[in-house]
Amino acid sequence: MMTKSRHGNTLGTVLLCVFCCMHSTVAAKTIHKEKSLYRNIVVRESNNRRCLVFSVKRGDKNQTCTDLRDPNLLVFAYVRMVFAGLLVNPKPNKILVIGLGGGSIPTTLSELFPNAGIDIVEIDDAVVRVAKKYFAFQENERMKVIVSDARVYIRRATQRGQQYDMIILDAFTGDYIPEHLMTVEFLEEAKQLMTADGALIANTFSNSLLYHHESVTYQRAFKTFFNFKMSFTGNRVIIATTKQLPELKLLTHRAHLFADRLDRYGIEFESYPDHMSREIDWDPSKKPLTDQFSPANLLRGD
Repeated sequence: MMTKSRHGNTLGTVLLCVFCCMHSTVAAKTIHKEKSLYRNIVVRESNNRRCLVFSVKRGDKNQTCTDLRDPNLLVFAYVRMVFAGLLVNPKPNKILVIGLGGGSIPTTLSELFPNAGIDIVEIDDAVVRVAKKYFAFQENERMKVIVSDARVYIRRATQRGQQYDMIILDAFTGDYIPEHLMTVEFLEEAKQLMTADGALIANTFSNSLLYHHESVTYQRAFKTFFNFKMSFTGNRVIIATTKQLPELKLLTHRAHLFADRLDRYGIEFESYPDHMSREIDWDPSKKPLTDQFSPANLLRGD
């Protein structure tokens, strides 16, 4: 049975956006193009949709898209899925977002939690400029962008004794997640920034060559985690905490409480708990990713 919100966000519509970061934009008008220190950045428009595109060797990859008719609507499934982290920590007062893109995730969080402090770490200052000019992203007194490598920022934040109720890992190079943000060592560093009730939410992929290694890596760092996958997208969201994960009954209760607030963004929140699994569906004998064992080797098939 298809579900439908007041945005008309049916499963059939979502299927058109399958694997958001991997589909190419065609027949689109280019309204901005520049080469930064890290990538080629393109902004395109087509069919009332404006997209931030990272142009890389393996093809153009959409990083963020906004619906020009309804800017509140979160276009891609993976962006909506990230908000499942609220089922684990429903009242974040301090939030860290790694990776800005067009800014849809931190912007939505700032609307949901106007009193929360939100730090966004983005390595590429060109992405920050593009997000502000073309995607209506704006910093304010409680939401700030730090231009830095995330690994460096997290180490320095730990030294300063900072703590976050929610850490969202959403960094993407255009080919994949940066290697140094996928290792056991990195996750151990990130754990030190988490409050007692903190949640770490990682946007990643469900059909990658790295799936088993990545899963073992998160298992090594957090023991257990929610593996959140939905059938119509190639993305998955990993949700981890430093304490026991909440049971399905509590997840369902929280989903019901949040549903109305999230509907305006196209998030069908009440369906999420049934897709959040603790079951091991990977090969636990695979090696965890470490600073010495590079994911790039796997991607090349070495």
